Amino acid sequence: MKRKNQGWSAAWQMFILFAAVLFFGDKGWALEAAGVFGDHMVLQQGRPIPVWGRASAGEEITVSLAEQKKTVLADASGRWRIILESMLAGGPYELTIAGKAETLCFEDVQVGEVWLCSGQSNMDMTVAREDRYWCGVMNEEAEVAAANWPAIRVFDVPFRTSDEVLEDAEGCWEVCSPQTVGHFSAAAYFFAREIHKHLNVPVGLLTTAYGASTAEAWLSRGALEAETELHFLLEEYARKCQEFDSGAAQKKYEEDLAWWKEEAAKAESAGQKPPRKPAAPKNPHLDQHSPCVLYNAMAAPLAPYAVRGVLWYQGESNIPTAHVYDRIMETLIADWRKTWGRGDLPFLYVQLAGYGKPPSEPCQGGGTARVRHAQTKNRNIPYTAMVSAVDIGESGNIHPKNKQEVGRRLALAARALAYGEAVEYSGPVFESMEVEGEYVRIHFTHVDGGLVFRDIQPSGFAIAGPDGRFVWADVGVEGETVVVCSPEVKQPVAVCYAWSDFPYVSLFNQEGLPAIPFRTDDF
Repeated sequence: MKRKNQGWSAAWQMFILFAAVLFFGDKGWALEAAGVFGDHMVLQQGRPIPVWGRASAGEEITVSLAEQKKTVLADASGRWRIILESMLAGGPYELTIAGKAETLCFEDVQVGEVWLCSGQSNMDMTVAREDRYWCGVMNEEAEVAAANWPAIRVFDVPFRTSDEVLEDAEGCWEVCSPQTVGHFSAAAYFFAREIHKHLNVPVGLLTTAYGASTAEAWLSRGALEAETELHFLLEEYARKCQEFDSGAAQKKYEEDLAWWKEEAAKAESAGQKPPRKPAAPKNPHLDQHSPCVLYNAMAAPLAPYAVRGVLWYQGESNIPTAHVYDRIMETLIADWRKTWGRGDLPFLYVQLAGYGKPPSEPCQGGGTARVRHAQTKNRNIPYTAMVSAVDIGESGNIHPKNKQEVGRRLALAARALAYGEAVEYSGPVFESMEVEGEYVRIHFTHVDGGLVFRDIQPSGFAIAGPDGRFVWADVGVEGETVVVCSPEVKQPVAVCYAWSDFPYVSLFNQEGLPAIPFRTDDF
């Protein structure tokens, strides 16, 4: 960005700046654009383009882009906003913001597709290896070396928390190259690469994600307060803050630590294993698990930057609240649509990958399976699409490396939902079942012209009779249906599939997308 004065001498500039600080305070004079604007940025094509920032109260601000020029007066608090008309993809352009005494010039501005990318570590996980995630993507070196995509740009929001909504987010736009791609979000980058190749337009990514964050951390307080079912999240946060701020948590920690030292000394004398050392209290205001703190600091400050839609990859940290995760996400989607002023804002999310030990018994899913079930419920929200990663997990790695396939599947969902193409984006989804004697026939949607069965044992399908005991099933594919049975079950009443934390996955459609885990019972 270039900052130009309006012809004042250096001495006059210093005098005016000094006078402005005296009369207006240090925020009252300097012309500023919101932090999300910068050199190399991508603006959303086909939609109105908001541009905003701060200046002196009542100052006249003129924004110019290509053939457009619009003027507005800063309000009494110094805030200003201009809405530019929508544009077709193209560039490079220069965006200029002129005030009374200076002009901001942003260079190499492109117009194309912009996506907001958020969630926890599997969205934050980078293309190249970093200490906090201990692994990069598959074929990391080759992927980095081949990342010559100057039309892909990324604005990465650093981690920050706040109990109040912040006005601005830090960061800068970076052009994709082998030198920069290493620290890009892998899932977002591979998505952008697919979209850029397909649409042949610039693609911008606003990545605002952080490892281990809960979904409620990305919600506004108003949205949480409006949901009675979710009040317990705010109540628990208030309790933690009270205990920490009052010193009660520290006092209890010191008491526990003193007890531990005595017990550890006794255990050492007796040649025994000491008890676990108590952990120091964590500041809840700085905790990515706390409600609202990331929305306030890392999401709201980006609005209303024009975007095509949202990519979301999160859920592992909500295993303790899996029973209400669908409600949390329904609230979040509505909340972000309200924040961005678009009730039809496309929201694409990733169903959790497999993780943990393969199941020894069928339908014995734990927390990950329950979160997946909640995610499946959210498919009914308008203008959303779920893509599954259930088949590309790694048993001992909660950050699976195949983010290329995650990006491909998200791009398929974007093409279907956001760009209106007739492409298949989901794996087979359970629709209905019919009991035919000792057999059960299962019907699916999203079969993409037929089902593909990978012959593995067990297949992931299980069947149960009236006693509710599931056993692994024999499976056959007939056209667009699956038939299951077992010699142990003469009167079948229910079927489940891939219902475990690290399931066996055998069913796909012609697009190579995995069937969504399901169960038909209410046992």
